[in-house]
Amino acid sequence: MNNNYLSGVSVAGATALLTVMLAAPAQAAVSDSDIANDAKTTGDVVTWGMGLQGQRYSPLKKINTENVKNMVPAWVFSYGGEKQRGQEAQPVVHDGRMFVTASYSRLYAIDAKTGEELWQYDHRLPDGILPCCDVVNRGAALYGDLVIFGTLDAQLVALNQDTGKVVWKEKIDDFKAGYSFTAAPIIVKGMVVTGVSGGEFGIVGRVEARDAKTGKMVWVRPTVEGHMGTKDGKENGVTGKVNATWPGDMWKTGGAAPWLGGAYDADTNLIFYGTGNPAPWNAHTRPGDNLYSTSTVAINPDTGKIVWHYQYTPNDGWDYDGVNELVSFDSGGKKLAGHADRNGFFYVLDRTNGKLVNAFPFVKQIDWAKGIDLKTGRPMETGVRAGDPTKSADGKKGETIFVAPSFLGGKNWMPMAYSPDTNLFYVPANEWGMDLWNEPVTYKKGAAYLGAGFTIKPLNEDYIGALRAIDPNSGKIVWEYKNNAPLWGGVMTTGGGLVFTGTPEGYLKAFDAKTGKELWKFQTGSGVVGCPITWEMDGEQYVAVPSGWGGAVPLWGGDVAKKVKYLNQGGSLWVFKLPAS
Repeated sequence: MNNNYLSGVSVAGATALLTVMLAAPAQAAVSDSDIANDAKTTGDVVTWGMGLQGQRYSPLKKINTENVKNMVPAWVFSYGGEKQRGQEAQPVVHDGRMFVTASYSRLYAIDAKTGEELWQYDHRLPDGILPCCDVVNRGAALYGDLVIFGTLDAQLVALNQDTGKVVWKEKIDDFKAGYSFTAAPIIVKGMVVTGVSGGEFGIVGRVEARDAKTGKMVWVRPTVEGHMGTKDGKENGVTGKVNATWPGDMWKTGGAAPWLGGAYDADTNLIFYGTGNPAPWNAHTRPGDNLYSTSTVAINPDTGKIVWHYQYTPNDGWDYDGVNELVSFDSGGKKLAGHADRNGFFYVLDRTNGKLVNAFPFVKQIDWAKGIDLKTGRPMETGVRAGDPTKSADGKKGETIFVAPSFLGGKNWMPMAYSPDTNLFYVPANEWGMDLWNEPVTYKKGAAYLGAGFTIKPLNEDYIGALRAIDPNSGKIVWEYKNNAPLWGGVMTTGGGLVFTGTPEGYLKAFDAKTGKELWKFQTGSGVVGCPITWEMDGEQYVAVPSGWGGAVPLWGGDVAKKVKYLNQGGSLWVFKLPAS
């Protein structure tokens, strides 16, 4: 046997791997049709978002509002070892097997019926990786006989689903310059599409598409204005126009990292990616809108060019990344999309052209703007911005302000869900603010490029997190569930009239989608900050969610982090079903 065959596969998993290689039937290939129909089919989950439009809705109703109270564990799988930290992944399931990523760039293949490990891949991370917000990984993509995921040292790895063998591996960029990768890739028209992470290090954001079977680059679209795109290795037009919204050379280290997973809408043939903060945080150094930071960009997958964009926070001075998902939905005969932004406003866009249809607050306190102008699409700012350090007495620290939301956002990365049954979005929101000040900063490769300081603080004594059911047409909050700790996990809704999400206190919970009544909960032993999924197997409906407290809150949360410091780390995957009748 070639010694490279087991490269990255743990010794503990070698015996199980050999058993799979010798005895198990080959995995059925994941087709373009499987991916396109993922939201409608119930026997598997093969995409990030439980469907490329990202609604995180399943039509399954065997588990419903009447019987969910009876749901019990089917099995639990431990990630093992000392590598705990945040477990933010969404598992994927196909042909009786589950694939789930874990902290420190690990990936597990598991028998979905029994919870038995089939193989494990541990990526060999070098010293000096520079992840901004914990050593998380949010999931993998399936295509053909491959399972594809990204790593903290900015590589993209494709493994054989049956064996865990590395089929191809591509470098995204230089981790020493601050590039990393934590998102789940998506598959569009046979291409694996990814963004990059690293906006806090002054990297240049971009979206890339590669041949999913070979890893060969197809196109690259930078998300900072002024940079050249490519297609098939040739120049493919500059993004925007050099110096149109960036002063001097600031665009060369502009950030705007599309660090969260994207979505694809077949109706419009557009890929939607959100982009992060401009670099540095100190907005006084970069007057202008700083396109295409804090925006959604809509990219044609055939051309690799931006068709439209919508910017949520021009000249962002609060780190209000616009990376949050854009979820497609139809209403009143119109093709729309919803986005709950870190800046505290919920946006409804026409997904055919990016025009603003509606915008309204989804958190209780927003200090930086009094609203969104529905005619221009721009925020109506209040002037609450941190001071310019060059105008301070000592030139070292600008005037400190207090502003809500905090930079961790009215909603951060954790994806919301949309139900076509109720026509409501279910948004994991957080109520917090921050003291914020600006400082002088100079770009240095591989060094933090912030130019700001902050302390995050809770706004209320009784809660920080709030799961909110929101009507995208009226802006009304139909119901809410308040949680003591911040909500940091994804949401799922089902045809059974249920909404699932987890809490840092360790619970996976189920709510009535219409009323918000809590119907079921289970203690997993560590904070739930991953994304739940559901599927059907052998006539039974299953629900799965990773458990493991971590992510940005304990690292960056200031006074909030102190409030929840008692929470324990973990690393496990829980699967539930109804008991046998």
